[in-house]
This record gives sequence, structure tokens and C-alpha cells, in this order.
Amino acid sequence: MTLNREHGDLGAEDLKIITLARSARARNGVPEGAAVRDETGRTYVAGTVALESLKLSALQTAVAMAVASGARSLEAAAVVSNADAASDADRAAVRDLGGAETPVLLAGPDGQLRVAVTAG
Repeated sequence: MTLNREHGDLGAEDLKIITLARSARARNGVPEGAAVRDETGRTYVAGTVALESLKLSALQTAVAMAVASGARSLEAAAVVSNADAASDADRAAVRDLGGAETPVLLAGPDGQLRVAVTAG
């Protein structure tokens, strides 16, 4: 389900996780950067993991970091990528922790929001 929100309609906290995701992508030189915000407002930032024995998208890695740190739920997720849509696997990871209505924000490398969908 696509949310009808323009970039200017995003709140400061959503813009923050897009900025964090963009920074992770640039800093680590990886294809994707991601950030998630948990139920307490804490953020977890990650890049793509591409090892021979382990491959995770940036968003899957950020969700795993949140779970490993004790998060019980997610308020929102953001991924910065060249992709045109959030993958089903990324949305599933967010849905597993945050629920079907959790927003997943996809921004381009320039930080501009391309699409906002729910995890469900």
C-alpha cells in the first residue's frame, strides 16, 4: 500500500532517518544505507552486508541491529538506494518487528523521497 506523502510532509524524525541512511551509504561506499527508529525513538543505522557467507540488505541489517539491541517494535524505516521500490524481503523484515502499518521510506542517493509504503 503506497502512502500519499510528499517529502515536505515528512516529520523531522522521518527526515532524520533518511539523512542517517544516506550518510551510512556514502560513508561506507555501499549500494544501500538504511535506518530504523524503534518504539523508544532510538535509531539504528546500517549499510549493505556483502560477505561471501552472509548477504543482507541495509534495511535487513538495520532491523537485525534493532532486534539485537532489544527493540520491541519499529516506528519507521528508511532506505537510500538506486532502487525504485523497497524489496519484499526488506518490507517483511520491517513488518516482522514493526507490524504491517510501519512506514518504509525509500529515498534516492540525493536524499529525496521516492516512495513511502507500509511494511504490510
